[in-house]
Amino acid sequence: MRYISTRGTAPVLSFEEAMLTGLARDGGLYVPEEIPTISAADIKALRGLSYEEVAYRIMRPFIGDTFTDAEFTDIIARSYAGFGHDARAPLVQIGQNHYLLELFHGPTLAFKDFAMQLIGQLFEAALTRSGERVTIVGATSGDTGSAAIEAFRGLDAVDVFILFPKGRVSEVQRRQMTTPSEANVHALAVEGDFDTCQAAVKDMFNDFDFRDGVRLAGVNSINWARVLAQVVYYFTSAVSLGAPDRAISFTVPTGNFGDIFAGYIARRMGLPIEKLVVATNQNDILDRCLKTGVYKTEGVTPSISPSMDIQVSSNFERALFDAYGRDGAAVKAQMDELKETGQFTVSQGALESLRETFASGRASEEETSATITRAHKTMNEILCPHSAIGVHVAEAHLSATPMITLATAHPAKFPDAVEAAMGARPPLPSRMADLYDRSERMTEVAGGLPEIQSIIRDRIKA
Repeated sequence: MRYISTRGTAPVLSFEEAMLTGLARDGGLYVPEEIPTISAADIKALRGLSYEEVAYRIMRPFIGDTFTDAEFTDIIARSYAGFGHDARAPLVQIGQNHYLLELFHGPTLAFKDFAMQLIGQLFEAALTRSGERVTIVGATSGDTGSAAIEAFRGLDAVDVFILFPKGRVSEVQRRQMTTPSEANVHALAVEGDFDTCQAAVKDMFNDFDFRDGVRLAGVNSINWARVLAQVVYYFTSAVSLGAPDRAISFTVPTGNFGDIFAGYIARRMGLPIEKLVVATNQNDILDRCLKTGVYKTEGVTPSISPSMDIQVSSNFERALFDAYGRDGAAVKAQMDELKETGQFTVSQGALESLRETFASGRASEEETSATITRAHKTMNEILCPHSAIGVHVAEAHLSATPMITLATAHPAKFPDAVEAAMGARPPLPSRMADLYDRSERMTEVAGGLPEIQSIIRDRIKA
């Protein structure tokens, strides 16, 4: 299995190389040269298997010879051993033909755990074998950072630096990043929004002297292994509702487009997905683009769903790459135009290709809060704001085809928004009951990229 860049000029890499590299050296994102397909019979054979067994069968074709069968089986087992539900990603029915996929039973109570716990084990195995050490730098709008720190804390071969927008994540999200005491993890509170953090990470990857000097690696959803891990729960949930004998649709609350792109990969592999519905909050650039064909940044407005407060959705580039017939030059031109002007227009042919798979919708702040209130009263479900956005948008797309909405985080991660909507504060799980009592450790950054790079160099030397 070989991996190529969405911008067409970076070296072709193996799975291990793509995983450890993160962002391609031409600024693009790595994708498989070919997408493996799974027959209907093999999809049907997934019925009754454990989550770990399905994960092995779905991901194995993508990893080539990076790990032996026994090594990969062991990596998967370790990755999900700490989840708080035996099913790992259980389904709950919330309405006629409408189901909620609970993705918040991992160590940090968010869907990012499915990918990040796996990546932690993959990195540890690969680096132990090679004897190398890497520096992981990631940007987060809240959940990726805590999941990455949880996955890599205490590992000998990795230093982890997570950039998050100061004052723009929930207190629980912040504390999950700032309370770990291990010396190899570092939380950096950056002045600005998530796009500021994400741009700094991309600039570091494009500064090759810095990148090579600190052996930079990335675990944002720019990393292909992140997307791959998320493909699995599309299969487990769809099969439990009768796939491949009937089609399933999914609604995905998304900001950076990684989680829903995993659904697109599942569809390309052969899973009968009728529609993938993009659900956005008031920072609705993806919804606007899919409806108008114009991708135009308009600044980020803080919301009660902070993990979706994004304007530059990195993984959308992967979808564009396929929509443009895998023309890397065309994608590069679009991304260059976005960087220079803050917008680009998707060609008519590419837009039609995107619309064959993706639909979209948005939820205002008021609609999000109202959905939390209604879900509690009528469904006996407590939704986090992001999951509520998914439910609200999904309800406009319900049909005879079963709809699965991804519940991306535990409501206790956003207690203020949930309490305001339903009048009660959702409690943290018992294993996190002392979170508010733990000491915090973070570094505030106001000086931009040079200051961030200086901090990283100094901490690594120390």
